[in-house]
Amino acid sequence: MKRLGLIVNPVAGLGGRVGLKGSDGVEIQRRAVELGAVPHALDRSAQALAALIPLRTEFELLTCSGVMGEDAAEQAGLAAQVIDSSTTGPTSAADTIRAAREMVAKGIDLLLFAGGDGTARDIVSAIGTRVPVLGIPAGVKIHSAVYATHPRSAGELTRAYLRGETQLHQAEVMDLDEDAFRAGRVSPKLFGYLTMPYLQRYVQGVKAPSVLSEPAALEAIAEDLKERMKPGWLYIFGPGSTTHTVASHLGLNKTMLGVDAVLDGEIVSADATERDLLRLLVGYPAEIIVTPIGGQGCIFGRGNQQISPAVIRKVGWAYVRVISTREKLQALNGAALWADTGDGEVDELLGGYFAVIVGYKESVMYKVTA
Repeated sequence: MKRLGLIVNPVAGLGGRVGLKGSDGVEIQRRAVELGAVPHALDRSAQALAALIPLRTEFELLTCSGVMGEDAAEQAGLAAQVIDSSTTGPTSAADTIRAAREMVAKGIDLLLFAGGDGTARDIVSAIGTRVPVLGIPAGVKIHSAVYATHPRSAGELTRAYLRGETQLHQAEVMDLDEDAFRAGRVSPKLFGYLTMPYLQRYVQGVKAPSVLSEPAALEAIAEDLKERMKPGWLYIFGPGSTTHTVASHLGLNKTMLGVDAVLDGEIVSADATERDLLRLLVGYPAEIIVTPIGGQGCIFGRGNQQISPAVIRKVGWAYVRVISTREKLQALNGAALWADTGDGEVDELLGGYFAVIVGYKESVMYKVTA
């Protein structure tokens, strides 16, 4: 019988919908709560575990007490052995590191962990490549390649691992300086590697920086958008260098890594939170403009959680515009675009084919999977 470990970072992703671009540090977590942030790592962990219920007699689950795993197992309906009972108060990276080492000492075959890039760094620090691991995506920024595309994909990949259907793969663990990131500077750094079970359809790649070697194409996309824009409509621009450059061609001083709302040629909410967007949407029809993450293909759920399921529902999936250079799409090597909004129904609505704007009056029909 296989032994699975589970560690949940309960504050992972806390800063996403409130526009804080990360959740590292007690002060950021406090600010996130003050702004109305709601933890979701437990629910995402339970969603991954639910996929394992049909195989519950084929593995033993070891986890931490309370919010670091026990609660998620209980919510998913799985019995678990609690091996760490010292996490009843506020949790920290030290708790993750200690729990991971204890689980390895108890002979786990695979470690599941829910979090973001900071959590992956903690796992590298704790155990390196001693046992296979798999990340359940719950963070704000997830550049590392050790994560599944969705919580349910993490569950499906774990099922395949238990059935002996996967190979082992070395995955990069990347992270950013969050303070620099909030200031608009992207400085990713490689922190190490983790070994993970691998089936391509279930995992995300490491984030690749956009190569803005097609300035004419970005200007052409901007001209296309300019002709589409209508008076009295709200345009919600997602983060990224592509949207930033396109917005600059429209005469907008857009934040590089924030979500900005534009009305009649003016930014009316810079670095907006989910709450800001919902407030604006009460008075105006709107469109959402996003670009895929380079090397991953994610359009919602990685770094733009401010554009939440509630925002997407309010706008309507038919009013989502995806923009990209051809070069960025070609770099995906045929892999589909995808969304991980945290709401399965919204992800399904976004599935299908989008006319991705790649130039002036030029678009490419591209598949989006839920």
